[in-house]
Amino acid sequence: MENLIYYSPVIVVILVFLIQQRIVVTPEELEKKHREILKDIETRFVTLNSYEDLKNQFTEIKDKIDKIYDCLIITK
Repeated sequence: MENLIYYSPVIVVILVFLIQQRIVVTPEELEKKHREILKDIETRFVTLNSYEDLKNQFTEIKDKIDKIYDCLIITK
């Protein structure tokens, strides 16, 4: 306990420095930043479900184009 009292001014100075330099954040600041990141991700990236749906649609379109191509070749 005596050591803690002896080093308390140094501890306080270090804590104040960390808070001023924003090295230590509060839970509110962390939550706010988390929400900002989630918004940014929603605008920039697509969900995995949407990606899979689009991939399936491309596959279906490719199959249809192949069928049309085959029909054109057969009729010639």
